[in-house]
Amino acid sequence: MNILLVASAFNSLSQRVYAELADLGHRVDVVLASHGPDAVRAAVHQTRPELIIAPMLKSALPEDVWREHTCLVVHPGPPGDRGPSSLDWAIAEEAPRWGVTVLQAEAAMDAGDIWASESFPVPPVGKSDLYRGEASDAAAAAVLLAVRRYADGSFKPRPQSDPQVAVVWRDFFRQEQRRIDWGRDSTEAVLRKLRGGDSQPGVLDEILGREVFLHGGHPEDRLRGRPGELLATRAGAVCRATRDGAVWIPELRPRKSSGDPAPFRRPAVSVLASFAADGALSGGGPHRLPEDKAPLELPADRRTWTDIRYRQQGDIGFLAFSFPGGAMNTDQCRRLLAAYRYALARPTSVLVLGGARDFFSNGIHLNVIEAAADPAGESWANLNAMDDLVDAVLRTTDRLVVAALGGNAAAGGL
Repeated sequence: MNILLVASAFNSLSQRVYAELADLGHRVDVVLASHGPDAVRAAVHQTRPELIIAPMLKSALPEDVWREHTCLVVHPGPPGDRGPSSLDWAIAEEAPRWGVTVLQAEAAMDAGDIWASESFPVPPVGKSDLYRGEASDAAAAAVLLAVRRYADGSFKPRPQSDPQVAVVWRDFFRQEQRRIDWGRDSTEAVLRKLRGGDSQPGVLDEILGREVFLHGGHPEDRLRGRPGELLATRAGAVCRATRDGAVWIPELRPRKSSGDPAPFRRPAVSVLASFAADGALSGGGPHRLPEDKAPLELPADRRTWTDIRYRQQGDIGFLAFSFPGGAMNTDQCRRLLAAYRYALARPTSVLVLGGARDFFSNGIHLNVIEAAADPAGESWANLNAMDDLVDAVLRTTDRLVVAALGGNAAAGGL
């Protein structure tokens, strides 16, 4: 079948749908909706698709397109769910399971007839991780089912007026709902809010008198302090006390109106240091924080965050690493190289590299490079640090080295 994908961006899910449909023998073309409605119309005219699928869409399809062609839209919510922040609500409401629904496009948002749906479990992970993992699996399965049903010609999609479809409109999930009350929220509540905005849009907060967006959150089992207090740093992340514990926050993003020349996500310590004119985190200022290092071989009973870990099972070593967004800055490359050399010193015949899920590596860290005082110098340092790491892996001949991809290929960044 001739299928046209219309997507606001050719993201991981769009790539996966493209690959799976192509593998089944369909001819698949792609047009980016971000180029405007005329670009979509032109693509429809040129490719003459039998079916149009929108795996990821932030804007409405042109009315003349969905009226003249069957257009199926992938919505990351169960049947009857409507609104732009479906996964945010799933995480905020601690839903044990959620769903993906393939709907026929019509004038009202998410209100079209249902061609297919798949449910999935909601583990305690960040929204972007959930999207690339369980939600992506369900979406791919639902799209393939919808395509089979459309090709069959006898399937009648279910209207949402069906009494068995519980229609629920969920508003856009706003920053007021994400805001953390450090004096009242439990650690689990803080983590849930951080998970809901880990990649976008972040959680707006205030640190050292500056407004910043918090990105990512992980529990800490030992460090304690006054609610909201900054306690320590580790591998570029900062630890902050809650009312009953503490959390690690790997990245911060300054507001665009803050005057920061690099208002994008980068390691938390880097952002905080730029806020402190007296060198708050590194120069002896009043907010200087200790570095709380974690051992590579972390005891099994620890519930804390670290971006690199090593464990051994028999003669197999596992070197796990997980960096936010998959990008690896100079420090991360150097620390991973040190950990790799540590792993090589262990008595193993097989060494497995990679995290438990989501990203493997997306290359050098462009945000850190752009924020550096000398971007060219930082770029060169980052490239050399990554090359040193790759060189060490390629020169390993005394054992089998395996790259283990925990998610799909798009999530792995390969």
